[in-house]
Amino acid sequence: MATTYSDSQYLEFYKKILLPRMIEERMLIGLRQGKISKWFSSWGQEGISVGTALAMHPDEYMLTMHRNLGVFTAREIPLKRLFAQFQGKAEGFTKGRDRSFHFGTQEYKIVGMISHLGSQMGVADGIALANLLQKNKQATLVFTGDGGASEGDFHEAVNTAAVWQLPVIIIVENNQWGLSTPSSEQFRMKSFADKGIGYGIDAVSIDGNNFLEVYETVKHWAEEIRKNPRPVLIECMTFRMRGHEEASGTAYYPEGLIESWEDKDPILRFENLLKEKGILTDKSIQKLRNDLSEFVLSELEAADALPKIIPNKETEINDVFAPFSNEEFVPKSISNREIRFIDAISEGLDEAMKLYPELVFMGQDIAKYGGAFKVTEGFLDKYGKDRIRNTPLCEAAIIGAGLGLSISGQKSMIEMQFSDFVTEGFNQIVNNLAKAHYRWNQNADVVVRMPTGGGVAAGPYHSQSTEAWFTKVPGLKVIYPATPEDAKGLLLQSFADPNPVMYFEHKKLYRSLKSTVPEGYYTVPFGKARIHRKGEELSIITYGMGVHLALETLKKHPEIDAEIVDLRTLVPWDKETVLNSVRKTGKAIVLHEDTLISGFGGEIAAVISEELFEELDAPVFRVGSMNTPIPFDAELEKQFLPDAEFEEKLFKLWRY
Repeated sequence: MATTYSDSQYLEFYKKILLPRMIEERMLIGLRQGKISKWFSSWGQEGISVGTALAMHPDEYMLTMHRNLGVFTAREIPLKRLFAQFQGKAEGFTKGRDRSFHFGTQEYKIVGMISHLGSQMGVADGIALANLLQKNKQATLVFTGDGGASEGDFHEAVNTAAVWQLPVIIIVENNQWGLSTPSSEQFRMKSFADKGIGYGIDAVSIDGNNFLEVYETVKHWAEEIRKNPRPVLIECMTFRMRGHEEASGTAYYPEGLIESWEDKDPILRFENLLKEKGILTDKSIQKLRNDLSEFVLSELEAADALPKIIPNKETEINDVFAPFSNEEFVPKSISNREIRFIDAISEGLDEAMKLYPELVFMGQDIAKYGGAFKVTEGFLDKYGKDRIRNTPLCEAAIIGAGLGLSISGQKSMIEMQFSDFVTEGFNQIVNNLAKAHYRWNQNADVVVRMPTGGGVAAGPYHSQSTEAWFTKVPGLKVIYPATPEDAKGLLLQSFADPNPVMYFEHKKLYRSLKSTVPEGYYTVPFGKARIHRKGEELSIITYGMGVHLALETLKKHPEIDAEIVDLRTLVPWDKETVLNSVRKTGKAIVLHEDTLISGFGGEIAAVISEELFEELDAPVFRVGSMNTPIPFDAELEKQFLPDAEFEEKLFKLWRY
């Protein structure tokens, strides 16, 4: 791969790899002065970051980690803005909401890391998938480290990239230490290139401290996979000359180890090469260093002069979600036809696929098989395998891929076979999808469908009510319909919304419940509760299966004049309708199938008690399932569920 370059090209390369070193020298001073709070050093690894960045096209995405300062500088981000980011200034990329390299920028096609190291990998898959679907002949490059490659996200993402033949370059920066843990305690294989065999992909190991080898290797593979899409893993052998971050130090390194790597410094090696070629002298090197140092200092002083952030609660709240009008689209015509809950979901998905050509469905067995509950049956024939995608068993990678698709301007729906299984992708949801817009103004246009709930004797891993896991996480919308007509309308609103939506479907309702559902496209707005039955004596606040439990119980007891308020959406929830109902009746009982402790009903009850205390005629009652895992045996499950307790407490409240 050896290539001959002109003197001016060599000199430009040298300036590119020298700049991050000069920045770091200043940052270490700033750290001691308290001007920045933390620093992750890339000292000795500049050749990898700069070499990869220069090898990729500037409009191709790169997903970075702690030690990739050279990517940001090689992509020519203005240093003043970069330093403002390091200092937590409003002019940075995260408005002071995240530190150092924890940011992304569409302008420079960089997707910065979160602290959960492997999470970048699945996102890269999604961007690479978008490249494949859009046929734009682009590559994607993602960094991981020898430590981060131990995480399950690494395996899931590499395996998915291999199965789907995604045009992604996986750079493993093997600096041989995960904080203080040496490679001998991280993995057993000799080289990360050996992993390629197991995944069925190309993999090579190169000298990460040889700038030209990095540049030429990445350039070669980027050109290859643009023409013939497929993943490649490139291990870059290097060494971390400083601590994981400055506070951790390097006392755990064996004596002499740092010294043995000093002669392999990528900048020193490139300097020596250019000296041999007569392009650089000691004098010209010093002048370049002085010039760059002055430039860095002037940009740093400009960033220092920027004002500190003045906290504003309204600004913070407004940036949690991407803007969305939440407009209601009424159906063009009202139909008297009755269809099942599951058919309403399927219709909603079909309408979304027709309306959004950029929408991709992903999930286990959703293609030819039609999904575990047959919700997507027939969709493969109708929309093709590019848009209806069976996935390996890898919830984390696929949810991450959903964010990657959104970064590339596409929509996605991810089906969990059961909501219980979402734990495998929990980090991607709560730390990547939920925080993307707040952190760097990137929407996560992802709908995660969640078959949920009990009553079908499926046991503790297929019947849990998991909605409260997500209602606490800012940045997620949580939807839980109770009727077929609402299921379709709320699902279509979920696709219209550019924010991440957790969409819950009670699987017991799939084939047991029918109602009239409008044909064609319509939406039900979020945050608008529905009154299923008006009443004067007490208010039942509920959602999902709770609506039907309340209706059935009141049929048995017509003497109770109760109002049933169906929340329909938990985030956002319709506080106004709830309070108006309770203000009218003076009594409230909050019902859900989820376990009682820390269920979402506690939030509703607290708000009612706080805002209507003087207007209440009785304490606010809560009813939920038992505080145990949900059991398998039908009789045990019946005891677990809130049905009997609800009837008992309803009477108690009525008679209060």
